[in-house]
Amino acid sequence: MKLFIVIAVVFVIFVIFILANIKVVAQSKAYVIERLGKYSTTWETGLRVKIPFLERIAKVVSLKEQVVDFAPQAVITKDNVTMKIDTVVFFQITDPKLYCYGVEAPLAAIENLTATTLRNIIGELELDATLTSRDTINTKIRSILDEATDPWGIKVNRVELKNILPPKEIQDSMEKQMKAERERREAILRAEGEKQSRILEAEGFKESKILEAEAEKQSAILRADAVREQKIREADGEAQAILKIKQAEADGIKMIKEADPSEPVVKIKALEAFEKAADGQATKIIIPSEIQSLAGLASGLEGIVKK
Repeated sequence: MKLFIVIAVVFVIFVIFILANIKVVAQSKAYVIERLGKYSTTWETGLRVKIPFLERIAKVVSLKEQVVDFAPQAVITKDNVTMKIDTVVFFQITDPKLYCYGVEAPLAAIENLTATTLRNIIGELELDATLTSRDTINTKIRSILDEATDPWGIKVNRVELKNILPPKEIQDSMEKQMKAERERREAILRAEGEKQSRILEAEGFKESKILEAEAEKQSAILRADAVREQKIREADGEAQAILKIKQAEADGIKMIKEADPSEPVVKIKALEAFEKAADGQATKIIIPSEIQSLAGLASGLEGIVKK
């Protein structure tokens, strides 16, 4: 009975020992394996069995992209302004072996390398350029870090300047400058608005005068046309009246001609016409001899009648 228990215990220990040396490597993980203290292989995703006593897992490496937020670093610009800048580095392990054996404390190495690189780049820029050239600084730091970390099996994908903190007096000066710039822009916009308003008013006044002149021109044309039409109508009326008078005279002459008056009647009509001519403003009248004789005859008849 005791032997059975011993065998059972040994079997359980053996099973546990075997299970302890069977590993399932998860997705996005890598195991660095050493055999007798020397690098042997790198386990990737899947079921793996480790040789007891001879092999050991030296390091478990994550192949995911990692983000490290480093503490603010004091830097000095080209114009001797001291400020603090904190950076965020996005990196990914591409070679677990190099990451395990390339450098001691890789994260600390990346932090120190980032700090020194940042100081070198900022030292070549003035304050204003530093504040406005984030993309350029990010690109330069990423390029330098990526090249420097290749022997460590690390790929630097991205570097971002998280915060740039200039001294308090510089911040106050910048705020005043920004306020003055905003006030200047406001004044420019206000002046521009007033200018546009005056231009629009002038253009409106100009267009109004043009329209008034055009209306006056059209009105004058219409008045002239009306006067011309009125004169034409009056002329037509006068012409019609003259035509009717002439027609009446012609009709009268025709009637006289058709009546065939005697000579005494004609002379009497001539005397009547002379009477009308004498009523005019003429100071000198030439009387034909026929009318003179007829006038004498008329005077004689008038004397006889009075007697």
